[in-house]
Amino acid sequence: MEKKLKVGVLGATGMVGQRFISLLENHPWYEVTVVAASPRSAGKTYEEAVGGRWKMDTPMPERVKSLVVMNVNQVEQVALGVDFVFSAVDMSKEEIKAIEEAYAKTETPVVSNNSAHRWTPDVPMVVPEINPEHFQVIEFQKKRLGTKRGFVAVKPNCSIQSYAPVLTAWKEFEPYEVVATTYQAISGAGKTFGDWPEMVGNIIPYIGGEEEKSEQEPLRIWGQLKDGVIVKANEPKITCQCIRVPVLNGHTAAVFVKFRKNPTKEQLIEKLESFSGLPQELNLPSAPKQFIRYFKEDNRPQVTLDVDVEKGMGISVGRLREDSIYDWKFIGLSHNTVRGAAGGAVLCAELLTAQGYISAKG
Repeated sequence: MEKKLKVGVLGATGMVGQRFISLLENHPWYEVTVVAASPRSAGKTYEEAVGGRWKMDTPMPERVKSLVVMNVNQVEQVALGVDFVFSAVDMSKEEIKAIEEAYAKTETPVVSNNSAHRWTPDVPMVVPEINPEHFQVIEFQKKRLGTKRGFVAVKPNCSIQSYAPVLTAWKEFEPYEVVATTYQAISGAGKTFGDWPEMVGNIIPYIGGEEEKSEQEPLRIWGQLKDGVIVKANEPKITCQCIRVPVLNGHTAAVFVKFRKNPTKEQLIEKLESFSGLPQELNLPSAPKQFIRYFKEDNRPQVTLDVDVEKGMGISVGRLREDSIYDWKFIGLSHNTVRGAAGGAVLCAELLTAQGYISAKG
């Protein structure tokens, strides 16, 4: 790309916003030119607005420290300085829906980490290796919004990344019933141990709305484009429990699967290790070389050893074995704020750019 596209980050001071900022440092295609947040942060430099709340392991990029935070509600003003935006705003669902569509109507594409638009029928919810064809629904969304280049695209819930890609790789064996329990990191709640000391040595068996998302969102990813909307798939049926555990980064899933066909262990592992998609074919900047990695050791995957596989963009799988009630069971692991949040959105943007949906404003 000759000239980098100008990017805005909405909700730039929060944890996912910070992850966007850190991932976009030195990105070959994109340059952060605008950071926007709530009115209380507006007018301060990014460094002042974040203060002591920088939660990434890497230092705050020098280039963004001096950027003056804009008021995210001043849509027209923010949109003037960017070619597209990433959204990680902290608002009610109705407010998020309204503000993301407002940005789209300024002819500014929005790639969102938020859940507000995940069930809007003409908004694509995409894992780029799994359902890139859903981006075709954007043309129908533009007609609804009355835009030429503005639209909203979203990525799905962070916890499903630890098992939905696995089930996709096994599609030909026809999985039809799935039981999953996810053990979710505290960064998924925007927290660190410093913010949330009661999580030390503790688990909390409740994450609001998470089980419904974990059961239903994979079905939308596996759905079909019909009559200008995405219609969700009917199978596999998924039931899920979601538990918050004392881990900073990394969502782990324990999953049980029933298949209509009868795959061998060797077939299942081969399908995982060979599974790839358009991001790998196009060699996109954030694409993992190997999307799913299988570990043969009995005690893998582990958060401390494996959460950063492929710079946090890979999925780790292990402990695949036959089950006495279901057919097979396995453990999956994904990085919740990289693949599951900001990194997944950046990869979506890269694919949208490669396919011509995102470009310079002129």
